[in-house]
Amino acid sequence: MMRIKSILVSQPAPSESSPYLDIAKKEKIKIDFRPFIHVEGVDNKELRTQKIDLTQYTGIIFTSKNAIDHYFRLAEELRFAVPDTMRYICQSEAIANYLQKHIVYRKRKISFGEKNFSDLLPLFKKFPTEKYLLPSSDVLSPDTIKTLDSANIEWTRAIMYRTVCSDLTDINIKDYDMLIFFSPQGIKSLQQNFPDFKQEETKIGVFGNTTLAAAEEAGLKVDLMAPTKETPSMTMALEKYIKALHK
Repeated sequence: MMRIKSILVSQPAPSESSPYLDIAKKEKIKIDFRPFIHVEGVDNKELRTQKIDLTQYTGIIFTSKNAIDHYFRLAEELRFAVPDTMRYICQSEAIANYLQKHIVYRKRKISFGEKNFSDLLPLFKKFPTEKYLLPSSDVLSPDTIKTLDSANIEWTRAIMYRTVCSDLTDINIKDYDMLIFFSPQGIKSLQQNFPDFKQEETKIGVFGNTTLAAAEEAGLKVDLMAPTKETPSMTMALEKYIKALHK
């Protein structure tokens, strides 16, 4: 059975206290971090080609911190002063709290859901008359569209940022025994940066069903999958996998 000596995680390096670093120490493995994708904002010219006029909306639906940053960036570029009366519907409490980076939180109309986008349905039923804007990336989950269409509200999507492949050509991908991915775009970046990549002995770990589907579509054999009931996080799944492998 092959031992794993080096892992490449397709994400930015974590802060000092990360379970990855504990695994590296315990199992004597080298774990490197490198984001395979990054976000680029669209400019106000491109927003205009989408026929988006920020003054027309009375509510905003935020699904991520990126969406918040790019909405307020474009508002500033277009000299649009976001009114205090704006209603904010955020997918989670963490996203709602992040609004404080851009607005005075108190006295504002801010609501948030539990975790999943579908958890927002009761909020749309509660505030059905707003004209909603959904700032998003170029990739939008079909579930989001389905939920919004079933909510019987007026909503418009604005693509405010894009997820693009990072340049990884300085990496020797064959130096790693295992690669870990968190999104379909990460898999796409692997293919784009390393068109001749052959998996052979390389182990592949994926997080989430859409990433799994993208990996299989790319002809990769997936060795490790999270989240599962037993291992809800990638680090838990990885630790269990390596312990079993190194027995």
